[in-house]
Amino acid sequence: MADKVDIISQVKKCSECYKSLPFPPKPILQYSTNAKIILIGQAPGIKAHQTNKPWNDASGDRLRLWLNMTEQAFYDSNILSIVPMGFCYPGKGHSGDLPPRPECAPKWQRFLVPQNTSKVTLLVGKYAQDYYLKDQKTLTERVRNWQEYQPKFLPLPHPSPRNNIWLKKNNWFETQVLPQMQKILQTKIPNNTKN
Repeated sequence: MADKVDIISQVKKCSECYKSLPFPPKPILQYSTNAKIILIGQAPGIKAHQTNKPWNDASGDRLRLWLNMTEQAFYDSNILSIVPMGFCYPGKGHSGDLPPRPECAPKWQRFLVPQNTSKVTLLVGKYAQDYYLKDQKTLTERVRNWQEYQPKFLPLPHPSPRNNIWLKKNNWFETQVLPQMQKILQTKIPNNTKN
C-alpha cells in the first residue's frame, strides 16, 4: 500500500509533458486500492481542470446516470478509482478536447491498474479501449459485444454530448446493453450508496 501512495504522489507531481499543455500540469485522478471499480477515460476536461474534480461536467452527469451511481458513490475512492489515460487537461482541438497526451499512459497505467484482479474496469471511449483491448474492432463493435471482455472489462462509449448522434444511431446501447452492465456494477457498490 505504501508503494501505491508513493505512486499517487509521483503522479500528482508529474510534469513530463508540461511543454505540450495549455496550462501548468495539474494531474487529476481518484484512487484507492480498496476500490472495486476502476474507471479509465481519456483526460480531464477544462471544468475538471478548473475545479480539480474528475468528470465534473455534462459528460460526468450522463456517465453517473449510465452507471446508476449517486454523486456520493462516484466520488468515493473506496468504491471507484478514476485513472484517465492522460491525467492533465490536454487543451482544445478543432472538434472538442485534444487526445490524452501520449506520454502519460505508458508511464503510469501499469502501476495503477492491476492486471489480475476481481475489480471491474470501465473503459470509457476509444483511447482507453485501444490501449487495453488491443484488438482491431471499432468502439461500436466492442460496446455491442461487451460480454467478450468480461469479467474484467466493460467498454463504454464516451458520454459526451458530442456523442448524441452515436447514441441515437445505436439506441440498443441504452436500452439493451446498459441495463446488463448496471447489474454487474451494482454488485460492486454498497447498498447505502445506490440510487
